[in-house]
Amino acid sequence: MTVERRLPGATGESRTRIAVLVAALVLLLVAAVASIGIGAHTVAPAEVLRALFAYDGSDDHVIVWDIRAPRALLAIGVGAALATAGTLIQTLSRNPLAEPGILGVTAGAGFAITVGSALGLVASQAGQLVAAVLGSALAALLVYSVGRQSPLRLVLTGVALTAILTTGVSLGLRLMLPEVFDQYRFWAVGSLAGREQAPLTVPLVAIGLALVGALLVTRALNAIALGETVAHTLGANVARVRLITLVLVTVLAGAATAVAGPILFVGLIVPHLARRLAMGSIPWLMVYTMILGPILMLVSDIGSRILLPTGEVPVAIVTAFLGGPVLIWVVRRYGTVAL
Repeated sequence: MTVERRLPGATGESRTRIAVLVAALVLLLVAAVASIGIGAHTVAPAEVLRALFAYDGSDDHVIVWDIRAPRALLAIGVGAALATAGTLIQTLSRNPLAEPGILGVTAGAGFAITVGSALGLVASQAGQLVAAVLGSALAALLVYSVGRQSPLRLVLTGVALTAILTTGVSLGLRLMLPEVFDQYRFWAVGSLAGREQAPLTVPLVAIGLALVGALLVTRALNAIALGETVAHTLGANVARVRLITLVLVTVLAGAATAVAGPILFVGLIVPHLARRLAMGSIPWLMVYTMILGPILMLVSDIGSRILLPTGEVPVAIVTAFLGGPVLIWVVRRYGTVAL
C-alpha cells in the first residue's frame, strides 16, 4: 500500500513539509525550555540548559530536575497522546468533530476509575491505567457501534454517554461513597500540577508504544481515507485497521486521562492545525500531530501558571478556553460533512 491521498510528486512540496517539521521541532524545544523555566520561581533559559546538561545541585537545578522537567515530560506525553488519539479517530470516522473527550472516551476512563476506586481496585498507578484503558475501550466501542452511521449521530451519542457517565452514574457513586469522592475530586480536575511526582514510567511507556503503532498504521489509514471501496481494492483489511485504530485510541486516551485527568479539546484543536500543514498526507498529518500536541500542552501549562497571581489554573480550563472557539469554527466551517 503505497498510495498517498494526494501524491506528493513535486519536490517543493516535500521540502515544505520538511521545513515545517524542522520549525515545529524548534518550536517544541523552545516551548519545553520555557515551560521548565517559567513558574513561581523563574529560571533563566541558559540556567535551564545548564541544569539539564551540567547539574551542580544548586536550588535552580534541583527545581529543574525534581519538578519542572518531569512536569514538562508529562505535558509532552499527554499532549502527544490526546492529539494523536484525536487525529486517529477523526481520520477513521471521517468526522471533523470527533475527539476523545467529545465522544465519551475520556468520560469512560473517568467512570472506570470511579468504579475502581469504589471497589478498591485502583490504588496503584498501574491499576488506574488499566481501569482507564478498559473504560475508554468500552466507551469507544459503544459510541462507535451506535453512531457510526453519521458524523452527527456519532457526536450526539458521545455527548449523551458523557452526560450519563459524568453527571449520572459517577455523581451518584461519589455522593453515596464520600471516600470515593475524595479520591475523585483530585483526579477529576484535568491538571499537570502535582502529577509530576507520581510514577509515570508505565503510562509514558504505554503512550510511547501507542504512538509508534499510530505511525505504523498511517499508510492503511491513508487508503481508508480514499474510501472503503478503494481501500479494499488496494488490499487493505478495513476491519482489522479499524480495530487496531480503536485500540490505539483507547490506550492513548486512557493513559493520558489516568495520569492527568480529563483534558478536553486537545484532540480537536491539534488535528485541524496539523491538517493544514500536512497537505493531504496522513503520515505527515500524524507526525505533525505528535509535535503540535505537546507544544499546545506546554503552552497551555505555562498559561495555567501565569494567568492568576495567587495560584495556578488547571490546564484543562486553559485548553477549554482555546477549544471552545475552535469547536465553533469547526462547526461553522465543516457542519456535519465528513472529511
